[in-house]
Amino acid sequence: MGSALEKPRCGWARGTESMLAYHDREWGVPRLDDRGQFEFLVLESAQAGLSWRTILERREGYRRCFAGFDPEAVARFGKADVDRLLQDRGIVRNRRKIEAAIVNARRFLELSASSGGFARWLLGFTGGVIVQNCWTRLEDVPPRTQLSDAVARELKRLGFQFVGSTIVYSHLQATGLVNDHLVSCFRHAEIARLGSGVSLDAPA
Repeated sequence: MGSALEKPRCGWARGTESMLAYHDREWGVPRLDDRGQFEFLVLESAQAGLSWRTILERREGYRRCFAGFDPEAVARFGKADVDRLLQDRGIVRNRRKIEAAIVNARRFLELSASSGGFARWLLGFTGGVIVQNCWTRLEDVPPRTQLSDAVARELKRLGFQFVGSTIVYSHLQATGLVNDHLVSCFRHAEIARLGSGVSLDAPA
């Protein structure tokens, strides 16, 4: 573990083993599959007003409660499911967020079906490529951008909930549509290589 800790990383990755593992293995990796995209849509929406660490610690609870992040299964949830989830300590028991996840599953399926995949739809906002940023300081990484503003605005128009620009930008970072690892971080170059082969046609 000592050698792992010596690697240069983004400052936010410090704190817990789970945060370290998430940073090193997942954050920024392009997720082009609908299941992966829906997972982070649920998790990032649940994060609103909370820390990512809070949600990450409950990730397995969310996986269990939301049918393995299967959007088709979640889209079929009804009032009884909402009531059941409100009693489950494995997730954040917020009625509005739980109901939003169900609404978003339905909108997600519609959008994915009409666009050839949710990631493909997102890539339409970036010209079909992964956005490669070159930040040198953590404080320079923005909480939102014109890109996330545009995506959030369209998602809201389509009926999605809990998809403000800051949440959307976190989603884009997490699912690798934007590479926001600091240039000094050992993952920046690795993620850049992963993203270099992604194009608008890849997720179809």
